[in-house]
Amino acid sequence: MTANTDEGHHDVVGMWVTADGHIRQELRADGRYDEARGNRSSAYTGRYTVTGSHIDYVDDSGFTATGDIRDGVLHHEHLVLHREETQA
Repeated sequence: MTANTDEGHHDVVGMWVTADGHIRQELRADGRYDEARGNRSSAYTGRYTVTGSHIDYVDDSGFTATGDIRDGVLHHEHLVLHREETQA
């Protein structure tokens, strides 16, 4: 896996949410992620690395997953997540 880069993180850092709001994945600037599912906060936590538009995840329990950003949409395994709009 490629090491995290500040530039890569700025492209993906933030909250990503499924259309129904059931899954919320926060990608943090420190290379960690925290994924909530429904009422279950921190259902999955771990670290991630970014290589271009590709994301590699390693969960704290040891399983791995991948994702890709295409046209501003995060495709994470079978999930489709959109960046949550921030309130100014």
